[in-house]
Amino acid sequence: QVQLVASGGGLVQAGGSLRLSCAASGRTFSNYAMGWFRQAPGKERERVAAITSNGLMTTYTDSVKGRFTISRDNAKKTAWLHMNNLKPEDTAVYYCNVIIYYDNYRPLGSWGQGTQVTVSS
Repeated sequence: QVQLVASGGGLVQAGGSLRLSCAASGRTFSNYAMGWFRQAPGKERERVAAITSNGLMTTYTDSVKGRFTISRDNAKKTAWLHMNNLKPEDTAVYYCNVIIYYDNYRPLGSWGQGTQVTVSS
């Protein structure tokens, strides 16, 4: 079983950058695809990006394509979400989770506390 802790959020001006980290504990991190999700106030949680267990395939929701990059290092048991050119509409709590990549990126684990990203205009 993999336990995950997301961190790296903060307050940034529009156009700025942040790097979110998702640190995993447990032996099986490398067996799982990973996803980043976000939930803005009053909105449903949405998938932002996903990466396969070996890191060879990634996918992004349309609104972040070209601005966000998901990556991972299985030896470090860590996944990242690099966010560039941030916009106020990116403001949300960001979560990482293990997913089934080929089952519509279905999340498997518990959500944890997430990390708040706030983008000011």
